[in-house]
Formats: sequence, C-alpha cells, structure tokens
Amino acid sequence: MSKLTDVPKRILIGRALRSDRLGETLLPKRIALPVFASDPLSSVAYAPGEVLLVLSIAGVSAYHFSPWIAVAVVVLMFTVVASYRQNVHAYPSGGGDYEVANTNLGPKAGLTVASALLVDYVLTVAVSISSGIENLGSAIPFVVEHKVFCAIAVILLLTLMNLRGVKESGTLFAIPTYVFVAGVFTMIAWGAFRALVLDDTMRAPTAEYVIKPEHQGLAGFALLFLLLRAFSSGCAALTGVEAISNGVPAFRKPKSRNAATTLALMGLLAVTMFCGIIGLAMATKVHMAENPAADLFRDGVPVGPDYVQHPVISQVAEAVFGEGSFLFIVLAAATALVLFLAANTAYNGFPLLGSILAQDRYLPRQLHTRGDRLAFSNGIVLLAGAAMLLVWIYGADSTRLIQLYIVGVFVSFTLSQIGMVRHWNRHLSTERDPAKRRHMVRSRAINAFGAFFTGLVLVVVLVTKFSHGAWVALLGMCIFYATMTAIRKHYDRVAEEIAAPEGPPGDDIVRPSRVHSVVLISKIHRPTLRALAYAKLLRSDTLEALSVNVDPAETKALREEWERRGIDVPLKVLDSPYREITRPVIEYVKSLRNESPRDAVSVIIPEYVVGHWYEHLLHNQSALRLKGRLLFTPGVMVTSVPYQLQSSEAAKRRARRRQEWNAPGSVRRGPAQERAKESSQST
Repeated sequence: MSKLTDVPKRILIGRALRSDRLGETLLPKRIALPVFASDPLSSVAYAPGEVLLVLSIAGVSAYHFSPWIAVAVVVLMFTVVASYRQNVHAYPSGGGDYEVANTNLGPKAGLTVASALLVDYVLTVAVSISSGIENLGSAIPFVVEHKVFCAIAVILLLTLMNLRGVKESGTLFAIPTYVFVAGVFTMIAWGAFRALVLDDTMRAPTAEYVIKPEHQGLAGFALLFLLLRAFSSGCAALTGVEAISNGVPAFRKPKSRNAATTLALMGLLAVTMFCGIIGLAMATKVHMAENPAADLFRDGVPVGPDYVQHPVISQVAEAVFGEGSFLFIVLAAATALVLFLAANTAYNGFPLLGSILAQDRYLPRQLHTRGDRLAFSNGIVLLAGAAMLLVWIYGADSTRLIQLYIVGVFVSFTLSQIGMVRHWNRHLSTERDPAKRRHMVRSRAINAFGAFFTGLVLVVVLVTKFSHGAWVALLGMCIFYATMTAIRKHYDRVAEEIAAPEGPPGDDIVRPSRVHSVVLISKIHRPTLRALAYAKLLRSDTLEALSVNVDPAETKALREEWERRGIDVPLKVLDSPYREITRPVIEYVKSLRNESPRDAVSVIIPEYVVGHWYEHLLHNQSALRLKGRLLFTPGVMVTSVPYQLQSSEAAKRRARRRQEWNAPGSVRRGPAQERAKESSQST
C-alpha cells in the first residue's frame, strides 16, 4: 500500500532528499531576491492605487497630496530596511522578529509577534492571490466568474511548487519577478523620457473622467485623518520586508551579509518603483474611485456597474506604452503573475516560523521537522489551508481582504525594533572596545528611530483601519496567541509529568525476567524507563535500546544523558538521512530476523496515554505507524508499554459512566433506580 501511495507522491513533489543535501537547497542572492522579496516588490501593483482610492474621497483636488504620501512611505521603507539590516546580523538563526522579541522582551512579547506574523503571512497569500485573480480576470472573463475556485486552484499550485523545495520554486519564480521589475523600470524610464525630453502628452484612460467626492472641501482634522488613512494604505508596500530576517538560514554563506544585501536591494527597487508609478499616475491624470459605478462620471453620466476599474499600474502602462502594445501586454501579464508569486514570501516565512515555534513547544511538533524535499511540508500545508479558508469566506475580494492587512506586520515591526534597542543596551553594558561601542551606538540609534516610526504608523493603522476590517486581524492574532499558549501549557504539563526522576530507581524499575527485546526510545523520560524495566522483566536473551537519528543535536543529547545516567542497556542509534523513523526500524528488525530466523523479536514501544481528542493532534503518530507496519512482519511481536497521563483519568471516568448507563441489557431493563425497585418488590 505504501508503494502505491509513494508513486504519485514522487510524481508530484519529486524524490526524497537526504539530510546531508540541505546545503544544496540554499539560495544565492539572485534567487533569494524573488523568493523573499516578491511580496514588497509586487505591492507596487496595488499600493499606489490604494493611496489614490482613499484620496478620491475628497475629490481629484486631494491627489496633489500623493507625492508627499509617497515620500513618507519611502522614508518609512528605508527606516525599516536599515533597522532589519541590524536584525539579520544580530540574529541570523532565522527566528527574525519572534526571536528578537522573545529574547529581549520576554515570551509574551515574542508570542505576540509570532501571532501577528502568522496572521500576516496568511493574509499575504489571500490578498496576493485574490489581487492577481482580479488582474487576470480583466482579460479572461471566466476567471472573474469563478474567482474563488480559480484563487483556490492557484493556492494549490503554489503549495505543490513549494512542497518540491525552496530552491526549485525560487528558480521558477525568479523569471516572472525579474520580468515584472524590468517592465516597471522600462515604463518609468520611457515615461520620464517622453514627458521630459520629447514633451509628449500622455493620458490615462480615466484622465477625462470626473470623480464625485464623498466629502468635498475637507479641512482641519478631517483632512488630516484622510491623509493618515491614505498613508496607512500606502504602507502596504512594506508588507513582506520582515520575511528576509526570518529566512536568513535559507541563504548561502555568508548568510547574514547576503541577507542584508538582498534586503537593501529589495528596499531600493521597491521605493523606486512605488515613487515612479505615483509620479506617472499624476502625470497621466489617473483617476480612481472607491465606488466607481456611482462616483466616477464620463461625460456627466456615471460609468455604471458594468465598468471595470483597472489598477493604476495598468492605466499608466497603457498611457506610456499604448493600448495593446507588446510592452503593455508583457507588463500586464507579468503583473498578474508576480501577484500570484508574491504569496511565495509567506510560503517561505510561515513554515520556518512555525518550525521555530514548534521547537519552542508553542505549535504541534509535526511542524518542526522537514519533509521529503527538505521543506517544512506540514507548515506549507497548514498555510495553504488557512489561506484557502480566508479566500472562500471573503469571496476572493482583494478590496475587502486588504483592509485586514498591515496591522500584523507593524505589530511585529514595532516590537522587534524595541527588542533590538534592548539588545544593544545589554551589549553596551559589557563592551569596552571603543570601535565596537561606536558601531553598537549607531545601530541602536537606527533601531530606536525605527521603533518610534513604526510604532507611530501602527497607531495610525489601528485608528484609520480598525472599523474597516483591522479588527478581524486583531481577533486572529488573539486566537493564535491563545491557541499557542494552550499548546505550550499542555507540552509543559506532559514534560513535567513524564520527566525521568533523579536518584535511585523508583516504582518504574522492576526486577528483570527472560525475553529477547528491542526497546524503541526517543528521549529519556518516565515512559522510557518503564519500557526498559518491562524489557528486563522479560529477561531477554539480548536487550538493547534503539533510537533513530533524525535530529543530530537531539541524538547527541540522548547519548550524553544515557552515559550520564549509566543505564546498563546498550544504546544503538540508526542513521536516517531522509528523516524517516518507520523504515529504518523495520529494516533493522528484519535484519535481526534474517540473522536468526528461528528467534522471535519483541519490539517494545513506550507511549503515553492522553484523555482528550485534541491532545492526540499535538503528539505525532510514530508509534501507531510502527505498530501498523510491525504487525505484518513475521516473527516479530509488538508490545506497547503505556504511561497514563493525568488527563487519561478523565477519559477513564467517561468510559466508566458510559459502561454504567449502557451495560448489556440496561436499555431493556431501564434505569438503575427502576431495576433496584423491581428487585425489592420481587423479594
């Protein structure tokens, strides 16, 4: 059966890779740029439009504020990029904002950042895919008519590509991303040449349209609030900046330097394209309205519900290159495609962060291990499922989804920069080298300014976007925070309950008897000691403990603990270059049978018993898979040594109650009280 399921799996995601080939999946800068920066680079396709849409509330006259908003976004982008360059040098392990906040501000702040990032990664996929579908739908009506189905199909395709491995997906994504960047820069350069040198008049398709303002003549606080809201919408250009700091381990050596260089290049490209498109939109008289059917007029008549309002970048490209021209078609196609690929930023950030959180016991352990292709497969599948659910709920409507955006990323920005300030303060208190101190003081100043600026933007975003949907993102963060806190409490409670006692053996050690046994172990805790004691009780002809080397660091710790405790059972460790557990154990047991065909092999598996259904989801099913395979191996006996956790008592009580009320014949005889009454009457 496993061979039948393995064939389609290999066709879809490719052959499994050995653990020692992890270095082959590391990314050079030319591939890392489209992999980690596709989100902020592609945001120039919709961020300028969001600025103009908000300003249109006050009419076309408010458009003259857009260059100043662009300048503010540029200052913010350079501030964030400069701040994160300090992060990647100080914390290159891949924990990013979570590691910075957790180390310097405490677990609660770290968990808050993690919750914000997880929500933002899910929204990145949903927003990018939905926006791409809408851009593609302007050319292909079928896509618009079935946009939820098409969006889910694209998410499934991206998921499959990422399951094949980060390097392969990065190579596939590099071409359209670079075509998009080259197309935008060509458009900016040719548009500037036509306007400044040739003195051509370029007009967008909406240049002659008139916008009916919802609130005309805004002034004072109302105007300030409108400008702040437009600024917060333009800040969508910064989403995904933090992904590089989370993905430092995926870079080739020197990792920190390559990540910092990629970060700087990404910031320079993004702000240049953003400002260029805003400038050309002003020059070509692009007009956008939040409700174009009613607020956009042509020849004094509303355009009506059948009108399709194209994005700013499409209108500018049509004005610069000409409608239907080759360059216009290339840029339009690259824009739609790069919006799909922008979701890849989340596909690299979410699984890696999930792995780190799982290692810290905040998420299920299954998210910590790599899959066949050395990608964090479980995290990729979880992200895809959450994004598809969000797309289905919001009908793949990017206008509704984008209102949920940005909040999470600025929460992580702010807490991360505050954490970096504390990081530098701690190091300055002990550093005596003048040169290093000057470097630390400069870095602290950058991070302090970054913390102030991003904190200010966070307040602006919360105030201006809360009623427009930001509250949903905050609710999602709270749900993630509560869930991860509950998971950590469960793991801590289990670890405390099964911890191996120090000192002389206790009740878990029993006098041995005769039996030939192999005891499977992963760590030294109470279930392990009980399984070893049970094996000794059976008095094996040969007795050995067997472990599988999936994580070298954990295996090393196991060996050291084994020797420190002086356990008088030989420990054998099986190498597993593909991180499998079941197959190496099966092959080893079969080899024992082949060496002595007349002998029986008893495989003893320690496992602890939980009492709630949700606890089963938090522990892997390695023991279940092993038992299922070993039961079909001739000459092998499988023994489970259960260790009941406290929660299993609740399940025992529930079972006892069911037995009392549903005992054989109880339905026919009626409740216990009636049976007792009948018995007393008969006597």
